[in-house]
Amino acid sequence: MNIDGSHYRTIWLKEGSPDTVQIINQKALPFKFEILDLRSLEDTAKAIKDMYVRGAGLIGASAAFGMYLAFFGAKENPCNKENIDKAALLLKNTRPTAINLSWAVDRMVSCLLKKEEMTPEQKREAALKQAQEIADEDAESCRQIGLHGLDIIKQISKKKKGETVNILTHCNAGWLAFVDYGSALSPVYAAFDQGIKVHLWVDETRPRNQGASLTAWELAQHGVSCDLIPDNAGGHLMQRGMVDLVITGADRVTRNGDAANKIGTYLKAVAAKENDIPFYIALPSSTFDFKMKDGVKEIPIEERDSSEVRYVEGKNSEGKIETVQICPDKTTARNWGFDVTPAKYITSFISERGICQADEKGIISLYPEFG
Repeated sequence: MNIDGSHYRTIWLKEGSPDTVQIINQKALPFKFEILDLRSLEDTAKAIKDMYVRGAGLIGASAAFGMYLAFFGAKENPCNKENIDKAALLLKNTRPTAINLSWAVDRMVSCLLKKEEMTPEQKREAALKQAQEIADEDAESCRQIGLHGLDIIKQISKKKKGETVNILTHCNAGWLAFVDYGSALSPVYAAFDQGIKVHLWVDETRPRNQGASLTAWELAQHGVSCDLIPDNAGGHLMQRGMVDLVITGADRVTRNGDAANKIGTYLKAVAAKENDIPFYIALPSSTFDFKMKDGVKEIPIEERDSSEVRYVEGKNSEGKIETVQICPDKTTARNWGFDVTPAKYITSFISERGICQADEKGIISLYPEFG
């Protein structure tokens, strides 16, 4: 993705500094573009847990680099099975819902345990190579998602005789949520780059407002037309024919097609079904959990601090960033980060391997090795 004419990924190894991984600080957006340095396992765990990085693909790539950083100073933290397992557990406990994180950590663990006969330096090189491969694969998968999803947008554009295709999205599943390109927004960028008229309805996505602060920001960076809307406005727009399709990302999808995503996604899917509007979920293969079948019963749902509901952060009239309380002093709050959309409400999945029906048969048709 380009920012002011310069290309950025969301995570990368600092040039000339093999002990430093750099990230875009998403907590500072949209009012400030800031790059942070990660130099340890603990730095990485904090960045994931406190959402300096977020999004399914990005937290997976971040965890992979975190495993590398854990053993960069091998004398202080020898790369043996005990320390590898401790590092893996620390990262896995940061955020439980998105499977990409544990998928990436397990892949790093497998890599490191296979290198027992290597010197510490060789192990570090192998860990860095594996982490970089995970990041590169994430970016390429998202690029492919864009190409497959482009066909859907093209068909709607053709049906509308070139008029604007109106797309509703929830939370942020764009470039900022992955290493590059994004999942739900990758088809949008591909369509825009081909000259197709697209317009995004961007849910604010309470309580952390990732739609308002992140999706709206990156769409503006790319030049894509969008309007920010309240979370509760989606159904209203669908009733009035102002939405042609809905595309969201996902944090975990079971083998039967149930999908966990940012809280509020389920309501959008139900409204789309009621109004006969296609509802797509875009995701790389690392987001599928082929061991789970019942999303509502099995997917762990993260509950975050209630302060995210009770307070909001924004820029005041003087241009200063402030945090303000929006409820009575003694009001308690609950803050579930995700909900599960049953497969029956999902039109299709868009993955790097193609488009499939949202059921076990459809998913396995693209991923027969898990059949």
